[in-house]
Amino acid sequence: MTSAIQLTQVSVVRSDSLLLDRVDWTVREGERWIVLGPNGAGKTTLMQIASATTFPSRGRATVLGQELGTVDLFELRTRIGHTSLTVADRIPPAESVRDAVLSAAHGVTGRWREEYDGVDTAQADQIIGELGIAHLAGRTFGTLSEGERKRVLIARALMTDPEMIVLDEPAAGLDLGAREDLVASLQNLASDDHAPVLVLVTHHVEEIPPGFTHVLLLRDGAVVAQGPIPTTLTAENLTRAFGTPLELSVAEGRYTARRVRYGRRAARPEE
Repeated sequence: MTSAIQLTQVSVVRSDSLLLDRVDWTVREGERWIVLGPNGAGKTTLMQIASATTFPSRGRATVLGQELGTVDLFELRTRIGHTSLTVADRIPPAESVRDAVLSAAHGVTGRWREEYDGVDTAQADQIIGELGIAHLAGRTFGTLSEGERKRVLIARALMTDPEMIVLDEPAAGLDLGAREDLVASLQNLASDDHAPVLVLVTHHVEEIPPGFTHVLLLRDGAVVAQGPIPTTLTAENLTRAFGTPLELSVAEGRYTARRVRYGRRAARPEE
């Protein structure tokens, strides 16, 4: 199976701070990964490597078959869909949802003089429909709720037929209803055999959509554990990653974590 991401002993140092520490990580085609860890764990830096927006200080990083440092990053980035607050901030508030998605075909935010053919508009409408936001197509981006914006950003990321999509904390700032709508949309996407490789960053196990297959847990820039979710996402590994005694439960493919109640024994995180 072809690797979408191959990191070998990757470290990142910025201003004498070690942000990533000798990370080995392989993401293969057809896999859907969760990257999980506390603030300061190195998740954002890792996603910058995965999105081909920064280079490792040491080690080797290959993304979609291209080794960083030996290829044109601008060309490589066109093959990767990315959702973040930065993208949302660049979309004009008066832009319609349909145009916000459609304009991704030309890599712009805000329609100007570029032209689109029937294939482009049909694809935009299909993606919007599949993500359950067809009723928003004529609305302007500035009038959307935070949850609606997040789903529009995912639709926009899909517009270019990327080989991989990086979802950087897509549920951040959402209320409970909006989070559940987003999780449902991501579950549908993850279950599509034709969907690209998916990498989703989060702090919370409650935001993991059913259908995701693997998890990478980080702490202080280093890998705590990685592998298939059923065997890797455990109370013990969560406790090590977050530095506090945690218990984990799962029901119908959804996870919940909470601190171990006082008076109960739990394995303490390693010092």
